[in-house]
Amino acid sequence: MSAGPLPSIHASAVLVGARAVLIRGPAGCGKSRLALALLAAAAQGLVRFARLVTDDRAELEPRHGRLLVRPPAPIRGLIEIRGLGVRRLPFEPLAVVGLVVDLGASDAQRLPLPHAREILLEGVSLPRLGILPEADPLPLVLAAMRIPDPGF
Repeated sequence: MSAGPLPSIHASAVLVGARAVLIRGPAGCGKSRLALALLAAAAQGLVRFARLVTDDRAELEPRHGRLLVRPPAPIRGLIEIRGLGVRRLPFEPLAVVGLVVDLGASDAQRLPLPHAREILLEGVSLPRLGILPEADPLPLVLAAMRIPDPGF
């Protein structure tokens, strides 16, 4: 554990397989909706395993070249479901981030440049997927997790 308070950002995270998808974006852009879609993808067999890490706020901690994500204590296991309110779900208390998804990204392109496919968070370089506001993020996230980047 780090000495001081961990940096906290406005984001959701879902553990998918062995790595977490960190979902960022402006308020109301669909972070919780994408988190729920990833959980549903596991229930439908589209991914082997998915569990909520956190919704709305995420604490980040760099550790040994990896970026860890965890939920702040007051919101552990809670997710907002638009139209239903706040609900409690099983959650992972800690996960290693494997992909950063930026919803509503103004720099998202059909063929993103290499520098747009990576991001440096807390000193850790991670794969990044920028998604336009009108795009359905779930198929793009599933493809990013399954199909390797050729690194053109």
